Amino acid sequence: MREALSSSARRQGCPARERPYGAPVSAHKPDAHAPWSLVVLLGAMTAFASMSIDMYLPSLPSMVRELHATPEAGQATLAAFLFGIAFGQLFYGPASDRFGRRAPAILGISVYIVASLVCAVAPDIRILVAARLLQALGGCASIVVSRAVVRDRFHQQDSARVFSLLTLVMGISPILAPLCGGLLLSFGGWRAIFFSLALFGVAVGLAVVLFLVESRSAETAERARSEHPIQAYFGLIAHPRFLGYLLAGALNGACLFAYISASPELIIGMFKVPPERFGLFFGFNAAGLIGASQLNRLFLRRHSSDKVLAVAALTSLGFAALLVVLATTSFLGMWGFLGALFAVLASFGFMQANTFAGALSIDPHRAGSASALLGSSAFASGALAAAVLGALHDGTPRPLAWVMLGSLAGCASALFLLALPRRPGEHAA
Repeated sequence: MREALSSSARRQGCPARERPYGAPVSAHKPDAHAPWSLVVLLGAMTAFASMSIDMYLPSLPSMVRELHATPEAGQATLAAFLFGIAFGQLFYGPASDRFGRRAPAILGISVYIVASLVCAVAPDIRILVAARLLQALGGCASIVVSRAVVRDRFHQQDSARVFSLLTLVMGISPILAPLCGGLLLSFGGWRAIFFSLALFGVAVGLAVVLFLVESRSAETAERARSEHPIQAYFGLIAHPRFLGYLLAGALNGACLFAYISASPELIIGMFKVPPERFGLFFGFNAAGLIGASQLNRLFLRRHSSDKVLAVAALTSLGFAALLVVLATTSFLGMWGFLGALFAVLASFGFMQANTFAGALSIDPHRAGSASALLGSSAFASGALAAAVLGALHDGTPRPLAWVMLGSLAGCASALFLLALPRRPGEHAA
């Protein structure tokens, strides 16, 4: 593996260097090899959102009963968290470019720990909603920083490999978090879940303090101090290729969010799968996504990340069209539809890593701001897809199929019209 990565680095014009993990890094000469210790740390930093959502979902009914709240108020605790995760990233991105990667991450995790403790002792639903918002505003810091660190240390091709590895690490949390949440709910009630999330924050925070080496370059800091954050965001969006990668990743991710929001009704309500078997179907699709991300890492040994992106975009669009046909005609029944759905969802494992790597390669000195835009756009597009799906709901799988087809058509258009064409004077990262 090391030889493959080293040869990749040579092809990109950056000689591979052996450096002990923890040595200072320049954004101009990224590494070509990712220590597993760094991958695990960055994977844990990206898991704050999934841990904070998936772990507490089993506790919603009991939490609502104990706090004498309405089901709508209980859902507000989830909505507040998603809002905070989506928009909090826009603050931490420019901050990480200006002040470094470590300081915003440590600040955000500290806020997350305090907010989790407030959630655990909240006397009523209003305080819980406010604490969940604060929890999200803290937890999103390390998500932004982790992506920026990858760009600081690796070139585009190797960044795509590292993002695939991060998908493997963080993909475990959506599978294990609901199980852990259910166990904690049985033994300690819903408040124990938030105490556990606080401990998770402490563990990751200590790891960041002890092991995360500052990777932001002096050039990035100088650039960030010379412009307003709004200027940085507009400067990035004005670049056609960055905008193409951004839209492609967000629209592909919208399919995943649409599936997550529709999956209980689809699998249990429409296809009459017993509720106790729902986790098997959900876990199978999650395993497919993780498996696709690791196939992506293997493909990147022989092909550029842009080439993998192009093939994945066209393939997923074809499966989405098949999904519409199967949903409209009921041909092949439940298993045919779920098979095509599996293929569409697996495309996320190819698209996310490569769109992130491509977008972050456009302007390395704005990596934090770019990371923030990537994260916020993903959650915004997901929320929009879920809203459209709810408005089109008719008791059949057709709305989900059409939303996915429309999203992936937009994804492919953004890639082939904006991201992949090279303008005069541009060259591969």
